[in-house]
Amino acid sequence: MRRRWLLALAVLLAAPVQAQVADCDGAASSTLQPSPHAAVDARAYWLDATTIRWPKMPANARYRLHASATAGLRVERGAAVEGADAAVPLQPATASAAAAVRFRFTGDGAELRVAEGDRDRVRGLLSRQLLLVQEDTQGRVLDATYLQHPAALDDLYAPADADPEPFGALPAAGATWLRLWAPTAIRVSACLYPDGKAPARDLVSLARDPRTGSWSQRVPRDLRGDYYTFLVDVFVPGVGIVRNRVTDPYSVSLTTDSARSYIADLGDPALKPAGWDQAKRPPAAAANTEMAIYELHVRDFSIGDASVPQVNRGKYLAFTDTESAGMRHLRALGEAGITDIHLLPVFDIATIPESGCETPVVPQAAADSTDQQATVMAVAARDCFNWGYDPFHFNAPEGSYASDPADAAVRIREFRAMVQALHAAGLRVGMDVVYNHTTASGQSPRSVLDRIVPGYYQRLDANGKVETSTCCDNTATEHMMMAKLMRDSVALWARHYRIDSFRFDLMGHQPRAAMLQVQRAANAAAGRIVPLVGEGWNFGEVANGVRFPQAAQGMLNGSGIATFSDRARDALRGGGCCDGGDALFEQQGLLNGLAYAPNARARGKATRRDLLHAADLARAGLAGTLRDYSMPFAGGRSGSLSALDYAGMEAGYASQPGEVVNYAENHDNPTLWDIHALKLPQDTSAGERARVQLLGAAFVAFSQGVPYFHAGMDVLRSKSLDRNSFDSGDWFNRLDWTYSDNGFGAGLPPARDNGKDWELLRPVLRNANAKPSPADIAWMRDGFRDLLRIRAGSPLFRLRTADEVQRRLAFRNTGPKQNPLVVAGHLDGAGLEGAFAEVLYLLNVSPEPQSLELPEDAGKAWVLHPVQAAAGAADARAKQARYGAPEGTFIVPGRTAVVFVIEKGE
Repeated sequence: MRRRWLLALAVLLAAPVQAQVADCDGAASSTLQPSPHAAVDARAYWLDATTIRWPKMPANARYRLHASATAGLRVERGAAVEGADAAVPLQPATASAAAAVRFRFTGDGAELRVAEGDRDRVRGLLSRQLLLVQEDTQGRVLDATYLQHPAALDDLYAPADADPEPFGALPAAGATWLRLWAPTAIRVSACLYPDGKAPARDLVSLARDPRTGSWSQRVPRDLRGDYYTFLVDVFVPGVGIVRNRVTDPYSVSLTTDSARSYIADLGDPALKPAGWDQAKRPPAAAANTEMAIYELHVRDFSIGDASVPQVNRGKYLAFTDTESAGMRHLRALGEAGITDIHLLPVFDIATIPESGCETPVVPQAAADSTDQQATVMAVAARDCFNWGYDPFHFNAPEGSYASDPADAAVRIREFRAMVQALHAAGLRVGMDVVYNHTTASGQSPRSVLDRIVPGYYQRLDANGKVETSTCCDNTATEHMMMAKLMRDSVALWARHYRIDSFRFDLMGHQPRAAMLQVQRAANAAAGRIVPLVGEGWNFGEVANGVRFPQAAQGMLNGSGIATFSDRARDALRGGGCCDGGDALFEQQGLLNGLAYAPNARARGKATRRDLLHAADLARAGLAGTLRDYSMPFAGGRSGSLSALDYAGMEAGYASQPGEVVNYAENHDNPTLWDIHALKLPQDTSAGERARVQLLGAAFVAFSQGVPYFHAGMDVLRSKSLDRNSFDSGDWFNRLDWTYSDNGFGAGLPPARDNGKDWELLRPVLRNANAKPSPADIAWMRDGFRDLLRIRAGSPLFRLRTADEVQRRLAFRNTGPKQNPLVVAGHLDGAGLEGAFAEVLYLLNVSPEPQSLELPEDAGKAWVLHPVQAAAGAADARAKQARYGAPEGTFIVPGRTAVVFVIEKGE
């Protein structure tokens, strides 16, 4: 008894000192009690609150948990553990059925249980330094490891209801609640500041709820307009007990460079632009297929637009300048058929300085010079540009787009003003979100989640290191509270900012179940359907469902959540996303010469068989990548698209057209213009290159599903061959709404991602044929809008069910004897509202006119689509198309998309 009392006293005396107000303005992290045990591997897993698995370890061995409330464990092989204030014996166990499924990725090993299943004891252990030790019969260490604890935390602190109380700062008249989830913390306090710069004026201790693992406190005054941070005392493996001063994961806004969180009620009138409460918004999309999306970066939109007042360029408020060139462009797109503007990440971004960012003066130099990129990249870490896929705070608007980043209220108000302006232009607003990773983890000053609950929010590998397959520090949305944060965040944007839809970056790294929860939460928050689309790529440590059923291609059938399809994209463009070297030229696609117009490097590399297969994959895209859609293949047989090969996978994977996003270009990888600059024969004229670009847009516009267009695709946008412009500054990401320059030949792209291919790129950048004239750009702009009008003008291009697609869409000119240079699709409008009884589109990728005989369509009253037949139609060449009724002969001009229709009543 006396020994236990002495141990308890030692723990009490060694406990971290109470936080002081001075800590609120000190270092972001301080070590209160260093740990003598430096190893940080975590090879064992809590399977639930009382069960442990240590993979690759023998079952018939002796194991023990050793704990220290003072981070004092000293563990050396061949010696007894020192510094423990608790030693917990373990019994052999067998994982539950649910745990066996969840942790199948770990492999077999020793399975152990805390004696008597003591859940309350485990709660106490998880806030201490805790090591799992394999011992010999004399108690000497054979091996030791930390444990990965998320499953234990989820089991111990799962709320009884659907969601625990809301987190963050919650002001009301006379009082403000502060709440933070930190179940492994030793102590939590909140620093209160009068503004974004002044020293802290108060420190509030938060109380722990042992049921939920959250800490909270009621401050008896209304703190709205003030700022705050948390002080979290917590054990960090490899460091010891630390005191982290950290912003709130649930921050709704922050001061400059995200230094302090802002206390706000988002319903306050002071946080709303004039007219917000009465402002109308476009109706929700009746179905995913009713959307046509234009992907846009906030800064790109206006930073080079001289028609925008200088103070608003690159900012949220640029969208409120209704007569600017950029807003006139967006309104024209909306009138033609674009329904949704999707903004690249606009939540709080870690890597853009919000105050004093630099704008380099880029020299005028040769098209293939290295000078431009050298100037841009010299300040890339300090300039005002980044794509924004480096989330800092998920729930707060980015400050660099606000007129005053220091004023947290301004961010909120101006973000809403942007949404309001786009809604007033008749355009819905989508938001690109990135919940699959954070910009940092561990003890980095830019790490928020991992400094509050170390080892919980990030996905770890078999050694306890943070996985980085998504480029950055992966999050683990399979864990209860990371999934909740994602769900709450989307609901906040949908409710308080009227975001109409969401695009999820690398959505395949999220569990399907978590995304379905997000879908329900978003719809409930908005009071209307909020479409979700995302990148369903299947790769990394979660690939093929090894950790959980993913929100990936082919795994979301029946959900209504759409994934981007790479099937037609790759067939049209040629090659893959990440080609380099000679493959940049050799891997041609259907649009740019595969087998029929080889460039100098591609000559002899492709066959007619390759061309036929590409044509079939293009048809798969036009049919919505539907797994059960049946059509004749080039090989001579008929089958469903799930039987068509795409790089060893099923070409068709979706169950409904609304579950697929079709595109030929987005912010990732080279623009379509740049791809064609590489792959088309170098003597192809700029005007013909523009025609190839318009054909790419036509394949997307005519495809069943959700069409998705990168901003600037419609004006021949180039990034001077940059394959990854995420940090390439305004220079390589320019948009020109005067339609005079597309950006090609702005110098060699940055060395970081392109330097190894510079010698291959130089002659391409010098090629005058690859630089369009203003007339070429204007022609593409107008031709693109005509395509949108064609799609918007008939529900046949927006079919909502797979049955309707199968019944109404039939491809002509198929099978082994086809002419693969012309892709022809017939749409049957019988019984469907709309002006056309039938539609026939023909997409000729060849430089030369092509003639097809389509007996099924002979003798019909085909006429050129009214949009293409109009006097002001952009593509005059389409008017050269001919139809011969007796034999059903169609002559399609070179590199032209032609649409014939039969009007109802004819």
